[in-house]
Amino acid sequence: MLIKIYPENPNEKTIQQVADVLKKGGIIIYPTDTVYGLGCDITNQKAIEKICQIRGIKPEKANFSFICSDLSHIADFIKPIDTTVFRLLKKALPGPFTFIFNANNNVPKLLSSNKKTVGIRVPDNNIAREIVRVLGNPILSTSIKDDDELIEYSTDPELIYEKYQDLVDMVVDGGYGDNEASTVVDCTSGDFEIIREGKGILENYL
Repeated sequence: MLIKIYPENPNEKTIQQVADVLKKGGIIIYPTDTVYGLGCDITNQKAIEKICQIRGIKPEKANFSFICSDLSHIADFIKPIDTTVFRLLKKALPGPFTFIFNANNNVPKLLSSNKKTVGIRVPDNNIAREIVRVLGNPILSTSIKDDDELIEYSTDPELIYEKYQDLVDMVVDGGYGDNEASTVVDCTSGDFEIIREGKGILENYL
């Protein structure tokens, strides 16, 4: 199913429809402030395993991130952070960053595996944040990759739908996506270490 949602003013009924698919263990593709993501409810182990199959990766090797709706939501899944890190998050989020933290026991075992860390995102995209808010749980997320050599990520929701319609339950068309991923910042040691340069410019917030 392909459904259209406008990012400026997401329709509550349509958002509820997406959340219902996730609650039933469905897999969705949805827009963020960077690239389109492949996602499911983090509490549904079967759905997580299905995403791993689609991406051709083992759950314990996967580097998934969580999409959260706001800062208070993040605190449910990570070990306590110091004031400096909290201040940075407050300035940089919502935004095109994935912050890696030490995971607490609320993170599903399947995901934290041996790494004991978790990547967290609060994207600057109303559709993604509204879906999470209505669902009540974070969405486990991984980027949609493109087979094209020149473009690493798929940006056109209709083409994404053509390619993935038999693999996922719903594709949310929120307009063209970006084809630059988020900047990944490791905060596990208390410092900020950039693991991958992406759309977000960390220096603007330090």
